[in-house]
Amino acid sequence: MKIAVIGYAASGKSTLAARLGEMTGCPVLFLDKVQFVPGWQERDRAEARGMVEDFLNENRERGWVIDGNYANFHQERRMAEADLIFFMDFPRRVCLPQALYRNWKYKGRARESIAEGCDEKMDLEFLMWILRDGRSRERRQQFRDLMERYPRKVVVLKRHRDARRCLEFLDRVLAGETGKITGNEELR
Repeated sequence: MKIAVIGYAASGKSTLAARLGEMTGCPVLFLDKVQFVPGWQERDRAEARGMVEDFLNENRERGWVIDGNYANFHQERRMAEADLIFFMDFPRRVCLPQALYRNWKYKGRARESIAEGCDEKMDLEFLMWILRDGRSRERRQQFRDLMERYPRKVVVLKRHRDARRCLEFLDRVLAGETGKITGNEELR
């Protein structure tokens, strides 16, 4: 199974991706680990694209879970090859407290979904990304475009309950107890 997890900052993409990796036994690629090197420096773009391409090629048969948006990291290929695309469409009022909690929990150290040497931080730039910049009209349109291109693959998750129910259903699918997950076309 190949699963892409996309959505807004601090919506829980990495947590969901890690859980999906455990459930499916597929390797997980956190694109924040690809984007950054120690000290929150950006990795060379060509090197980063090569890392993602290698991961896709190496796991073509086995399947994968990829967490993150990053249009420049073979997003079209990732979406086309994915069996499922989970879109974390959580509101700001959920994402901001989650980001603050994450900052408190990992203060002074890197979490598993980010590169070593990138200690958790909360600054004005990231706050503005959560509240405004990461939800610009252009960004929202990019998500709508993806959902229009892949309506039968996209599953929109708007709250924690949606994610729990989807994981429970996926668990039943993997156990052979029920049918197949298909996406929905809804974007509110």
